[in-house]
Amino acid sequence: MKYDVIIAGVGGQGVLSLGAIIASAAMEEGLAVKQSEVHGMAQRGGAVQANLRLASGPVASDMVPKGGAAMILGMEPLESLRYLDYLAPDGTLITATDPVCNIPDYPDLAAVLAQIRRLPHSVLVEAESLARREGNPRGVNVVMVGAASRWLPVRETTLRRNIEQRFAARGAAVVAANLRLFDAGLRAAAGEQPAPRA
Repeated sequence: MKYDVIIAGVGGQGVLSLGAIIASAAMEEGLAVKQSEVHGMAQRGGAVQANLRLASGPVASDMVPKGGAAMILGMEPLESLRYLDYLAPDGTLITATDPVCNIPDYPDLAAVLAQIRRLPHSVLVEAESLARREGNPRGVNVVMVGAASRWLPVRETTLRRNIEQRFAARGAAVVAANLRLFDAGLRAAAGEQPAPRA
C-alpha cells in the first residue's frame, strides 16, 4: 500500500501541524512515513506545502511525484489548485473553501471553486465557518483532518487519539474542542449538515 498526500496552504494556517497529526497516526498504525516540507514565506502569508508519503513498506523518497498524489489536502482553494499536476487521475482533492487573498490579483473565488468542482473527485469544506461555529476559528486545520479522514489509510480512532495527545498539555477543554472540530470536518465531508449548537 502506498498513499501520497500533498498538503497545501499559506503561512499561519497550520499546514505543518495538520501533516504531523496524520503522520503520527500513520506511524502508530505501523505505516512507513516520509514527510518533506516547503515552508515558503510563512510570516507574510506565502505558500506553505508539505509532502506526506504513507506506505506499508519502505519509502525511498520524501517527495511526491507528479501525477502520484492520492490526495491534495488544501487549506485554501487557490493553493490546492497550484498542485493539481501532482494529483493522480483517481486522486481526490479536498479543500477548504475560504480564500486567503494574499496576492493583489487573487482570481474570482466562484471561478476557482467551479474549477475544483469540475474535478472527478473533489470535496469542498466550509472549514472556517465550521471552526467559528465551534468557537475556534484557528482550528481550520483540525477540521480538515476530519474531512480527509474518510480517505486516509489510517483509522479514525487513531487520528482522534493523536489529536488528543497533541493537545493534552493544554487541558481537557482544548482536547474536547479539537475533537469537535475533527467531527465537524468528518460530517462535512460526508455531506451532513452541522448539528445545531445548544
